[in-house]
Amino acid sequence: MMPAQETYDVIVIGAGAGGMTAAAVAAAEGLRVLVIEKTAFVGGTTAWSDGMVWIPANAKMKDAGLSDSVADAVQYLSSTVPERANASLRAAFLARGPEAIAYLEANTEVRLQPVKAYPDYYPERLGATSGGRVLEPVAFDGTRLGGAFARLRPPLPEFTLFGGMMVNRFDIPHLRRVGKSLRSTMRAARLVSEYALQRLQSPRGTTLYLGNALAARLYASLLARQVEALFSTDVEVLSMQGDRVSGVVIRHGSRDRPIAARRGVVLATGGFSHDAVLRKRLFPAAAGFVSATNSSSTGDGLRLAATTGAALNTDATSPAYWVPASLFRRADGSRGVFPHTVTDRAKPGMIAVNAAGRRFVNEALSYHEFVLAMLRDGNGEPDRPFYLICDRAFLWAYGLGRIKPLTRLYRRYVASGELIEAPDIAQLAARIGVKPSTLTATVVNYNADAEDGRDPEFGRGSTIYQRHLGDISHKPNPCVAPITRAPFFAMRIHPADLGTAIGMKVDAQARVLRKDGTPIAGLYACGNDMGSIMNGNCPGPGITLGPALTFGYIAGRHLAEGGVTRETAAGVSASV
Repeated sequence: MMPAQETYDVIVIGAGAGGMTAAAVAAAEGLRVLVIEKTAFVGGTTAWSDGMVWIPANAKMKDAGLSDSVADAVQYLSSTVPERANASLRAAFLARGPEAIAYLEANTEVRLQPVKAYPDYYPERLGATSGGRVLEPVAFDGTRLGGAFARLRPPLPEFTLFGGMMVNRFDIPHLRRVGKSLRSTMRAARLVSEYALQRLQSPRGTTLYLGNALAARLYASLLARQVEALFSTDVEVLSMQGDRVSGVVIRHGSRDRPIAARRGVVLATGGFSHDAVLRKRLFPAAAGFVSATNSSSTGDGLRLAATTGAALNTDATSPAYWVPASLFRRADGSRGVFPHTVTDRAKPGMIAVNAAGRRFVNEALSYHEFVLAMLRDGNGEPDRPFYLICDRAFLWAYGLGRIKPLTRLYRRYVASGELIEAPDIAQLAARIGVKPSTLTATVVNYNADAEDGRDPEFGRGSTIYQRHLGDISHKPNPCVAPITRAPFFAMRIHPADLGTAIGMKVDAQARVLRKDGTPIAGLYACGNDMGSIMNGNCPGPGITLGPALTFGYIAGRHLAEGGVTRETAAGVSASV
């Protein structure tokens, strides 16, 4: 498909959350916009994610009766993101994040709601909140996209039921109580009935939640503004007119096609998680090559920007945002990567052990902190093994990795090697290659205190964040229970990334900068193409999507205003 025009006001490269936000805002401001996407789908990794958006002091918190302030957020970030680097960008984010959400809700199909009970990841720090800074997408009816629904990237199959049914976080407890509670059983029956009706007209469920709902809402916004999109199209080079980016050259068939951009180009290609060269150069060796992101994130934006003299922002404590992940093969032969974010690690009755068979971390810490502990324990060695250990009671109640709760026929996972089973801990140790006496001692020592809900070694369940991820119905500690019921299981986990933190240097207007700090006229970046404003620290859920939407908004507005610089962080301390 060729573009309808030879000239647009704005060209956006990449159709993830950041790129579609920039496109939607620019279009809402009356500009003619073209979106170029290298794959056949919109949504990027966002469509696979939980869709959480971290925006401190947002107006929806106040509406929900929750208190927050920019001053509290500044205080919280001063301890969780202590580095001075990118302070001005964090100030711009705090100043304009709420503005971005208000604009999107007033001018696009984006609708978000506060998650009242979702603590920041370090709730003991000054300025932290117990909920409300996190916004989640309101459910979306995919049939509203019409035929364009086929362009929305489907969620990962491991996060759906019955081959394509999405559920929200409120439905999960009811599904676990099917057969035990009449109310839960009836609710589950209604969900399945609605899904069955949807499948009569669609290859998957059309009631969308989480990141899939956010991607759908952004795409619906583009369709409503008649934003043109090119799919399965590569950008070969950025066109320059003097020292200004003036458009792009795309590859169509066997020939190149130039397309002009009057106002500018926005880079939003998703970072470089799947670029082996950049990973080897910028990631620690112990991180390996596992990524939970979409495979299209291959550093295209960074390479395009480099030809214009753009500077790379390497001021990052960590080059990526980490998550422990298990690997498996799907029925079609493709490799699956399951990110262990919130579904199992903090639940009572499971521990994580290293290559020696010893615990090395508080399992209920954030996924980012958990992997940092893996990297420290590994002493820089690549492919060092780590395992999650549990018993049959845990597997039945909570599942493990992609194995869902209440799974009776788990032996197919054992047969594939994804799940390792043994009748006792000593034999389990032998099967994962650790000393039986060591793993046995680890479990025995853990169990001795777990009987009373205690974890003196790591303090699991000691914060409201950890308890939030545990099982609130389990007493006295929602994160701690003994491992006693045979058979016993192990699942190998690997360090994986959820997205890169190193990206292009930008200013508070989302303009890409040269090494001397001057902006490259006509070139903007957002999402993971932009260097992380958190410097690779992870203070809360949604700290990639929050800045992605905010700086996508900032880019769209700045382009619409003709590139006029404005003060964006008045009243916000540059110390954040």
